[in-house]
Amino acid sequence: MSGTPIKLFVSDVDGTLVRHDKSLAPATVDAFARLRAAGVQATLISARPPSGMLALARALDIQGPLGAFNGGTILRADGTIESAQRLDPAAARAALALLEQAGVEIWLFAHGLWYARSAEGIRVPHERLAADLEPTLVSDFDGLDQVDKIVGLSEDFAALERLEAVVSQAVGPAATIARSQPYFLDITAPAANKGDGVAAIARAAGVPLPQVAVIGDMPNDLPMFARAGLSIAMGQAPEAVRAAAGFVTSSNEEDGVAAAIDRFVLRVEAPA
Repeated sequence: MSGTPIKLFVSDVDGTLVRHDKSLAPATVDAFARLRAAGVQATLISARPPSGMLALARALDIQGPLGAFNGGTILRADGTIESAQRLDPAAARAALALLEQAGVEIWLFAHGLWYARSAEGIRVPHERLAADLEPTLVSDFDGLDQVDKIVGLSEDFAALERLEAVVSQAVGPAATIARSQPYFLDITAPAANKGDGVAAIARAAGVPLPQVAVIGDMPNDLPMFARAGLSIAMGQAPEAVRAAAGFVTSSNEEDGVAAAIDRFVLRVEAPA
């Protein structure tokens, strides 16, 4: 383990910070308090919109900056938006056309709203909790501008992985395309990725990247693994994500973030 002291801890949210029911474990809240007591700043980066991060920031006594939309939007804990990277309209139209052609469910986030064609669906109840929003129903997505994120949803995880490759090849450098969950394909602006996002958070916090620790569970976390001084994967993360991390902790249902804070950041326990 590196001898460089960690001054900033940045956590992914879904599949990492919160449990499957989107709740915070008391052990996680206590671990964030231990970070504060040790003089280590802590914050969050997530595919969620800003609205889905503010209650967590209050619960964890985070003062900001926070990274929403995979780091494309940097905000303060009071909800003030510091900067926002949005999709180029042509790239948004091209991505939407490919998702439509594939027949997957589509969500679009813009103007602080969550646009969808239906308020039904297996993932809608959890998204209500995660985004702290109700869907705004539309018949189509034509004419929507200032797009923060487009999401393609499918319960056929393998098909969504193939679609990820198709959209990536077609849209190219005009967007960032990554799965934030096996069933979510996120399409955001080129700089709206967790690598650039964690760098922006670190600059705002006044901490150099070698003194930043990050933790996550999905392929969209890999860019921040590559940029931070210390990277930690959740125990239930896919094998490729665990292989890319410097360390692996237990799962999000087993207080994995709290364990990682103690073992790898504060080092009050020897790593297993």
